[in-house]
Amino acid sequence: MATIVITGANRGIGLELARQYAAAGNIVIRAMRGTDKAEEPIGETLALHVTDPAGIETFAAALEGRAIDLLINNAGISGPARQSATDMDFDGFAQVLDVNVLGPLRVTQALLPNLRKAPAGKIAVVSSLMGSMASPQSGHVAYRASKTAVNKVFQCLAADLSAEGIAVACLHPGWVRTDMGGAGADIDVATSAGGLRAVLDALDVARTGRFWNYDGSELAW
Repeated sequence: MATIVITGANRGIGLELARQYAAAGNIVIRAMRGTDKAEEPIGETLALHVTDPAGIETFAAALEGRAIDLLINNAGISGPARQSATDMDFDGFAQVLDVNVLGPLRVTQALLPNLRKAPAGKIAVVSSLMGSMASPQSGHVAYRASKTAVNKVFQCLAADLSAEGIAVACLHPGWVRTDMGGAGADIDVATSAGGLRAVLDALDVARTGRFWNYDGSELAW
């Protein structure tokens, strides 16, 4: 039985991960912007806004002294309506970077004491193939750039933590039928979450600092 913290666990992939981990008998701690958004009574629920440093301190204080085996940084936003390279909402771009890049790092740093208490702590960030530098497509530039940036941040985090035995993974969940992915996406949330769980089950320091697809294949940065 592991203790697992999932951010953005009120809907979509985060909620389905919480369902599956709880069904497997794990202790699940769901973090979301407001506990009124929980919808389903799964595990423990704590309020967290990843752009609020004071709120993150409060969140971490509520977990003080507890070992966390796995932290999944899932919370994120898609960004403003105008986000092409020729027409950018710059305030919206800055918000995307704050939520999608700085947010996961803030939360991770706050929970490092808890992860260090686990026998072999693991950290994941839900990224996207849209952030791969090997993908030349345009559109959704702010979102793409945020995922490229968070990949690099967590690749560096993996290098910093490997000597402590803490493994880190960047994850592509696939194109998933959620509010963000839309009804025309390739896979359902159960398929995505099940695949991500398998990737995280196999994660260790020998596989740290890499970019994984939900189907277990490794992706190009």
